[in-house]
Amino acid sequence: MKNATIDLPSLPRQRLGDQIADVLRQQILLGQLPPGKNIPERETAAALGVSRTPLREGLLTLEAEGLVEMSPSKSPVVANPTFVEVSHLLLVQSALEELAGECACDEATEDEIDKIEDMHKMMLANVQEPDQIKFFQIDMAFHEAIVASTKNPSLIKTHKQYHSRLWRVRFLSARRRAARDKAMIDHGRIVEGLRHRDKEQVSSEMREHLRRAIDNIRIVFAEEEASAAVNG
Repeated sequence: MKNATIDLPSLPRQRLGDQIADVLRQQILLGQLPPGKNIPERETAAALGVSRTPLREGLLTLEAEGLVEMSPSKSPVVANPTFVEVSHLLLVQSALEELAGECACDEATEDEIDKIEDMHKMMLANVQEPDQIKFFQIDMAFHEAIVASTKNPSLIKTHKQYHSRLWRVRFLSARRRAARDKAMIDHGRIVEGLRHRDKEQVSSEMREHLRRAIDNIRIVFAEEEASAAVNG
């Protein structure tokens, strides 16, 4: 069966690999490239107006993030992790963010806390933002800024590895309005705890924030399975 042409924008030639990764990542997050879907290299490169070399660079970036699975003999495929696999990753990330919250109370500067609070205020002001990607990126930047404020290279590196692998499922969780509203409450408490250098408050809020994401994602997986059963 011939693969259908993918409708993607043409890209300028500067930093093509990164730009291609950005475009495909967004397609994956929004479900326009759903889990398990093939990404035919020849057709995708033609749709983007690039050669296969920078396309492969972009795909390798997404493979490192756990969003794409590569094979020497087959077309790349959008990763399709099970709920159990995702929940295991989230449990580890919740422990990393709990530790980051505790360390941030010791290490974060007032300027860093100001910037973290500014991100929270930006999210509050844009809670109705129709651009789900934009809102989600601010949300993830909030968490990344807290981890960065620990000044702990090992923690930052390990968190980044898990963070990138969980982008899609955390995006799916964040799309749920109830989850978004609860996240704003959680973020407010995290900022309050940072202001008071309250390790217990910040670390527990960070941990529970991620644990709740597991419940949200369980619902998302159940909805996707129900939809697949109906459409199958």
